[in-house]
Amino acid sequence: MIGRLKTDLTDLMGVPGLSGHETRVRRLIRNKLGAVGVDSRSDRLGNLIASFPGHAPSVMLFAHMDQLGFIVRRIEPDGFLRLERLGGVPERALPGQEVAISVGETDIFGIIANKSHHATAPGEKYTVLPTGELYVDAGFTSKAAAEAAGIRIGAPVVYAPGAFPLGDDRIAGPAVDDRAGCAVLIEVARALAGRTDGPAVHLVFSVQEEFNLRGAVVAAQSLRPDIAIQLDLMLATDTPDMADRGDMVLGGGPGMSLYSFHGRGTLNGVIPHPAMVTLLEETAMATGIPLQRSAQTGILTDLSYVQLVGEGVASIDIGFPMRYSHSAREVCDLRDLEALTRLILGALPRITPDFPLERE
Repeated sequence: MIGRLKTDLTDLMGVPGLSGHETRVRRLIRNKLGAVGVDSRSDRLGNLIASFPGHAPSVMLFAHMDQLGFIVRRIEPDGFLRLERLGGVPERALPGQEVAISVGETDIFGIIANKSHHATAPGEKYTVLPTGELYVDAGFTSKAAAEAAGIRIGAPVVYAPGAFPLGDDRIAGPAVDDRAGCAVLIEVARALAGRTDGPAVHLVFSVQEEFNLRGAVVAAQSLRPDIAIQLDLMLATDTPDMADRGDMVLGGGPGMSLYSFHGRGTLNGVIPHPAMVTLLEETAMATGIPLQRSAQTGILTDLSYVQLVGEGVASIDIGFPMRYSHSAREVCDLRDLEALTRLILGALPRITPDFPLERE
């Protein structure tokens, strides 16, 4: 399983898919599902959905396939590109980064300029420039040359695609958040393709999570699930700069969130349904899978809105430990992805027709 997860995650990180521009990622996932005999469909917003029939209560298991990045805001007369940030891009980590500007099915590569060190005044060396002051050098010498190559205002820009191994079991690359979750869903689909019983399950590869956190809501409004399980990163806290944030260890197994809240720009978060917490704890104990716990502020997923659909959805966030979130090189451990897959496949059969949906 680890080999398949590594291949799928590497493939997924090799395809740009800015929020609202997920077409190439969606096509890749659809092809991977089709290769194992799983049919899928898309809604008008672009969510990709694969459904497996079964009894109630129904389950929506989802991960977002989009990534954060930029939009071309202006093309300068000398061919440099100005950017508008899309999503929670860490501006202090941008200068010198390679980026890909998507023009249809092709990509034009460039570099977010970093002022020459020899000309940088002492005070500038410790200053973070906002995105509006940065520019991309893609090798053009004029606005006309950039436009002739197909670049227009509104073109999507992401960190340059590509992944590489770190040690034996870890992998680094752009958009581990949440292509790793998508790789897990693909592996779950392989297992469910041969299933003969269990709850109705809808696998959703959602869009625009990094933009407004509401792409998955469209799918939930259509599917009207009783239960929602969202797969995404869990903040790894095993590096020197994160040690006081929790006990989430890379390679320590999957995690579940007991509390998330985001107060910047929105008041929302998830306090998981107690029956879902019990389900995962009991599954982990029965299968011998270590289950880590997370409680964080500053974190928000689209489950925050999915949980409010209809009469309310029994919900929980689960995921994999990840380092260096929203940077050009995020890091996860493939063993955590494998254990997360096994946890999900162990939990689904435990969702029986009498599964408690009320908070009693």
